[in-house]
Amino acid sequence: MAFAVGAVEKPLTSLKNYQVNTPQMMSSGLPDAAHFETFKSLGVTRVIDLIPGDRNEEQTLVSDLGMDYHNIQVEWENPTVANFVDYVAFMESPAQQGVTLTHCKLNWRGAVFTYLYRVIRLQENEAAARQDMLAIWQPNDTWQHFIEKVKQHYQAESFAG
Repeated sequence: MAFAVGAVEKPLTSLKNYQVNTPQMMSSGLPDAAHFETFKSLGVTRVIDLIPGDRNEEQTLVSDLGMDYHNIQVEWENPTVANFVDYVAFMESPAQQGVTLTHCKLNWRGAVFTYLYRVIRLQENEAAARQDMLAIWQPNDTWQHFIEKVKQHYQAESFAG
């Protein structure tokens, strides 16, 4: 199920770095309660929060709206391949159909995770996916190294299979 684009998206204009990645994937900076209600109306059924720390308030808010919630504690200075493997497992879990929102504070983590998922798992055109990521931010050395490590991990996995 893809979401309907139009007037209902207007409340999302105040959301930092909001981006539609694919018909089933969106990413953004930190949403507030009104944003989550709008996402629900757009067909979002799953939320992946990449912010570390106590996320109970958001988990309750999202769950009360009837959406699945998953938090991956991605440390800014130390993103790991295991973080991305967790992301892939949730993205590919047989949970509800619909749209998945990936978010963090500014959508910098989210932009990298959605870029990697699109290239590695959906096998989308790398240049197009990279262009979407770069529209949000230019990964620093830590995050560029993370991107390379994740790509190497999945490349090695495909040769081992």
